[in-house]
Amino acid sequence: MLCTIMCLLLGVWIPGIQAATDFSKLRTLAEQRYGDRAKNTIIELEALLNTLRDAPDQEKLEKINLFVNDKIRRFDDDINIWGQSDYWATPLESLGREAGDCEDYSIAKYVFLRELGIPNEKLRLTYVRAKIGGPNSRISQAHMILSYYPMPNAEPLILDNLIISIRPASRRPDLVPIFSFNSEGLWTGTSTTPSSDSLSHLSRWRNVLARMQADGIE
Repeated sequence: MLCTIMCLLLGVWIPGIQAATDFSKLRTLAEQRYGDRAKNTIIELEALLNTLRDAPDQEKLEKINLFVNDKIRRFDDDINIWGQSDYWATPLESLGREAGDCEDYSIAKYVFLRELGIPNEKLRLTYVRAKIGGPNSRISQAHMILSYYPMPNAEPLILDNLIISIRPASRRPDLVPIFSFNSEGLWTGTSTTPSSDSLSHLSRWRNVLARMQADGIE
């Protein structure tokens, strides 16, 4: 986690993603790697996405947030799931293992919402300091959420795995933003203007994009 944060703060660029999923390939890989249960999850996902194609954004957010939080059943550290201190899993890996940490939930939601046609500029993967024990607590930990901006300068809605309901940022005083990113750049704190720093060396993001492409998510 700390390595990831330092890489981002030093200014590395994130390639974009325009999700287009080969569900036939994804179903096959899910069954081969994780068994029938994972294959059925992919079938459920495809059916859900198909029903949401023409839905309003709010419904897409709610249904995808619920699906990912429900299907990635175990919230755990990477070391316990993957044997690595900081591993960004593909959506197939997270759904197949039914386990993930905050990055994995956020990445899966981001990918599925992009698949549904929500513009990239409305979505940011956001690192925060999450206060443990309430907004007045002095104990906090690094955490990732997905932020949705209905308009460029609007208050974002927060998709989280810790609190299931989607809430505006003003109703999440337990979260202190550090920075956020998408394919357009890096934002620090609550800034509405992306940093011009190049993010081309964000190895974990590039790596997970490459593995998603291999899984059938272009």
